[in-house]
Amino acid sequence: MDTNTHTEVQRYYGKELESSADLKTTACCTADEVPGYAKALLANIHDEVLQRYYGCGLVLPEALNGLRVLDLGCGAGRDVYLLSALVGAEGSVVGVDMTPEQLAVAQRHQEFHTKAFGYDQSNVDFLEANIEKLEATDLEDNSFDLIVSNCVINLAVDKGAVLRSAYRLLKPGGEMYFSDIYADRRIPEHLVSDPVLYGECLAGALYWNDFEQIAKESGFHDPRLLKREPVEVTDPDLRLKLGALRFNSATFRLFRLAGLEAGRENYGQQAVYRGTIAEHPEQFRLDEQYQFQRGQATAICGNTYRLLRHTRFMAYFDLLGDDSVHLGEFTDTKPAELEPGQADKPLAGGCC
Repeated sequence: MDTNTHTEVQRYYGKELESSADLKTTACCTADEVPGYAKALLANIHDEVLQRYYGCGLVLPEALNGLRVLDLGCGAGRDVYLLSALVGAEGSVVGVDMTPEQLAVAQRHQEFHTKAFGYDQSNVDFLEANIEKLEATDLEDNSFDLIVSNCVINLAVDKGAVLRSAYRLLKPGGEMYFSDIYADRRIPEHLVSDPVLYGECLAGALYWNDFEQIAKESGFHDPRLLKREPVEVTDPDLRLKLGALRFNSATFRLFRLAGLEAGRENYGQQAVYRGTIAEHPEQFRLDEQYQFQRGQATAICGNTYRLLRHTRFMAYFDLLGDDSVHLGEFTDTKPAELEPGQADKPLAGGCC
């Protein structure tokens, strides 16, 4: 464990930054458009919490009601409180962060948000801990439906440790949904040791291919990229240091699923979105490849069939076909074709 790096990150986010206005790049400031339903909820979040937000994306996955959620690197708690409103009184959210100053802001306004969202008691908890050392906490294995993180894993020294713990803490069928910064090549060592570049979420960014390898080694065998946006480095001195390096803010979905295949295979399977997720009545975007329209049959690969079948999304889909007939590699340009009798009736939706 690199103690110096952790200490510097704590200093940067606890002492150096007073608000998002102090950042020197857009890496830790989301450019994503906030959907209408979330805007209404954000209006109920305390101003001090909002001012201390340093995220690089929107960690708002679908179908959250009643879920138990863990936020890794929660900071001052903006996403924790937003998620607490979306999971409802029957759900709960735990925020973990290693910076005392940030957690103090989050905890100071816990009662404020309990009243703002109309709850009888708070459905959030905060824990001071290093997300690379979650095994040292009392968080139980297989206890979370969803884990989120917003522009924090790049700050971790041992990113594999974070992902391995996430896999362990998720229930089977659970999801890790997170936004972070990625580089178009591996970061040179002399830049990794630059405290400002590291604190600005750049020097600790993973190269795309290295991230996918670490994710698979941690048990997440089929990483799904949802979206990506280029990061603008606005400070001229930092641009000069970075040279040809380019960065993107990206959101990935990782699922704890068994039985996934190494590639995308074609079994002639299809999925029909019912349109029953409250905030997404007409369409549901699973990742960059799959956007499902309500009532339309969409060809899917075998891994996507398993994903929809064994996660919370089963309640919102009718699935057609099975894996009894292999039709070769699944490609975007090669629609799956159902064998005769393979989809006489859809697999009914329901909790896995």
